[in-house]
Amino acid sequence: MSEKIYAAPAEFVTRANVSGMENYRALWQQAADRPEEFWGELAEKELDWFEKFSHVFEWDPPFAKWFAGGKINVSHNCLDRHLTTARKNKVAILWEGEPGDQRMISYQELHRLVCRFANVLKSLGLQTGDRAIVYMPMIPELPVAMLACARLGVTFSVVFGGFSAEALQARIQDLGAKVVITADGGWRRAKEVRLKPAVDEALSDCPTVQHVVVVKRTGSEIAMQPGRDLWWHDLDTNVSDDCPAVPLDSEHPLFVLYTSGTTGKPKGILHTTAGYLLGNHMTMKWVFDIKEEDTYWCSADIGWVTGHSYIVFGPLSVGTTTVMYEGSPDTPAYDRWWRMIEKYRINVLYTSPTAIRALIRQGDKWPESHDLSSLRLLGSVGEPINPAAWEWYHRVIGKGRCPIVDTWWQTETGCIMIAPMPGAVPQKPGSATLPMPGVIPDIIDLEGQPVGDDREGFLIIRRPWPSISRTLWGDPKRYAEQYWQRAPGVYFTGDAARRDSDGYYWVLGRVDDVMNVSGHRLSTMEVESALVRHPAVAEAAVVGKPHEITGQAVCAFVTLKQGDWNHEELGRELRQWVAEKIGAFARPEEIRFSDGLPKTRSGKIMRRLLREIVTSHTVTGDVTTLEDMNVVTKLAAQHDED
Repeated sequence: MSEKIYAAPAEFVTRANVSGMENYRALWQQAADRPEEFWGELAEKELDWFEKFSHVFEWDPPFAKWFAGGKINVSHNCLDRHLTTARKNKVAILWEGEPGDQRMISYQELHRLVCRFANVLKSLGLQTGDRAIVYMPMIPELPVAMLACARLGVTFSVVFGGFSAEALQARIQDLGAKVVITADGGWRRAKEVRLKPAVDEALSDCPTVQHVVVVKRTGSEIAMQPGRDLWWHDLDTNVSDDCPAVPLDSEHPLFVLYTSGTTGKPKGILHTTAGYLLGNHMTMKWVFDIKEEDTYWCSADIGWVTGHSYIVFGPLSVGTTTVMYEGSPDTPAYDRWWRMIEKYRINVLYTSPTAIRALIRQGDKWPESHDLSSLRLLGSVGEPINPAAWEWYHRVIGKGRCPIVDTWWQTETGCIMIAPMPGAVPQKPGSATLPMPGVIPDIIDLEGQPVGDDREGFLIIRRPWPSISRTLWGDPKRYAEQYWQRAPGVYFTGDAARRDSDGYYWVLGRVDDVMNVSGHRLSTMEVESALVRHPAVAEAAVVGKPHEITGQAVCAFVTLKQGDWNHEELGRELRQWVAEKIGAFARPEEIRFSDGLPKTRSGKIMRRLLREIVTSHTVTGDVTTLEDMNVVTKLAAQHDED
């Protein structure tokens, strides 16, 4: 792995919210030594309270409570408190639809829209403690619906608009939702993604749902069931702009986000109010170094936790301008993102390694044909970013002057846990660097013992933090077993990692993404990183396949950059390349060239499906999050031909 170190430019450091390593270390130590005092002071100073909390932290392992006795509202913190400041007429949401339509919604206007929709929900009989499902495209009504629910204390669950009717039904049933908020459809790669028909199919067996509220986005013809289905624009005509935010307990359930496991029903990860908000508010300042004049863009979909935390709640809480884009980065051409950065003078871009690698594959001509000089900070999220992609991102997109915040966190953690504070912590390509204040990570072995520096093991967090998920919806036993009993008394992340002699963390991917080849523990990310450093390779996914001699052998799936490649010769060259970069034991036994890799709709490579293909030659597990089934079908067929 690359050990080259990149420090932020002096001009960036001078203006940074946290400037210099000494300030970072002092902040981190203060949180480690006096956590309750540290978080209590921040909560009081940074958030607006209706009633101040009586004590900071209660711990009944594995269940945490933060800021007990406090009364607060997330919608109030994201909107109302900005209206008495100069931010009142600042753009809150800068939205662009895939067809090119755009909306610029000020904090004042967003507040009005949210109050009106909260009154719509009240008119449908919803009140504090009820539940709602939000199944929408990336349009402004999506955050409006989330903030309206938060305003009333209606616990919501956003279901990504690419999920099937079956997956949607399972989530509606588990949550016991009273209302589904959706749209006729949305745009993706110049095609309509139809949503309302999926809702109709899902509701064939969801007795708790009383109403469906539908936004007219595409204008295509849909069925509307009288009495149950209602148009958003009709409901919005006769409601008041006035809807005070409900003072809610600090631990009131804000939202449930479902993540699909490899088997069984999806897990509903529950986040509550005050601690979740504080974690996202502070990481916006610490990690994204947000300035009042910034235009900030997180390219995720709000259907995933990244969108909840870093498109909606974090950015609006700190009062920044948050960009939302409906469509894909390749429509109408591969310069769509760069065109938007130039057009809106975007300052901070937060995206995924998968997106970066896809853009690398198209060549540098696309970004180089646009003025990206407004960018001052770049971010990465979703999986470890391999050094070659990091270097390209830094050189081609950031022009060598933008620090990169490579962020490690999870749906369960609520906010960023390990990442550089860009004005304080020098970056090493491929490393998430150092933990946030209040985060005490460690790396342990199977017996729960710390492994020390430069050894691989399981990443754990030793102490609860404010934005930690509180439980799994309706299943506290599973929550305890999955996260707190694998290594008693600590939070088990399920990720493999190593810590170097500078204390920097290198996250190696999920524990099940670690292979054992001839007794060597080898992370899939390490081999993938080596492969993508080869000039021909755009993207690679590595899995272990059973081997009667070595236990496991390395099987690599590789997509190539554009060019005329001899697969047989290149296969030999790549096997030797990996042997030289890592060691002969890591040499792939097999390299399969592919036009694409199986990915979730959030862009993560589904190595589990590749493992199934190389071990059983079929795919039987959960594929509800898969973006394109054709990719898997082709790969399986390719094996049959072999």
